[in-house]
Amino acid sequence: MKVTVIGAGHMGSAFVKQLVQAGHEVSVTARSRAKAERLAAAHPGAKAVPAATAAAGADVIVLATGYGDAVEALKSVGDLQGKVVIDITNPLTADYMGLTLGHSTSAAEEIAKAVPGAQIVKGFNTVFAQVLAEGADFGAGRSVTVFVASDSERARQTASALAHSMGFEVVDAGGLKNARYLEPLAGLNIYLGYGAGLGTAIAPTWIRKA
Repeated sequence: MKVTVIGAGHMGSAFVKQLVQAGHEVSVTARSRAKAERLAAAHPGAKAVPAATAAAGADVIVLATGYGDAVEALKSVGDLQGKVVIDITNPLTADYMGLTLGHSTSAAEEIAKAVPGAQIVKGFNTVFAQVLAEGADFGAGRSVTVFVASDSERARQTASALAHSMGFEVVDAGGLKNARYLEPLAGLNIYLGYGAGLGTAIAPTWIRKA
């Protein structure tokens, strides 16, 4: 796939690494063009592109910014009509120990309202950047799970295919409003990793009795 990653921070960097390794055609854009260029140079096959044309030709866009910057970042990359956008954001408080949205809406739903032409899919928000960077394989036959939620079947399938290509397991979490559950799940993961001291080599999953 042709994938555009918005953001060159920890998550954006991890996505570029894993997507290139999975054989995708990767473009990256960021608020700092120099940072995007350094990231692309570190992963041969990726390329840095200006924000204004970053959406052009992309099969999928990965929104790897903080929630507070998400809408502005999306609106900066060009025409999003019909574009699949994977929203990995979580609406975290300043201390990362709580959420600023919940119950009646979610970060994903607010982003979808702000960019109505895009097909928003929640995904990867429960995966630590360190886990993404090191890969989905946790050993002993275990792979990290990615949950995907969207009102667009095409968006869910696209995000699922992208996750599978990088070695992740996928759970279809239904419609976009279920981001209201996935974002608190990410909050719990963050608490366990940092607040409870379990570290970042953890990830939530779902098991089913055979």
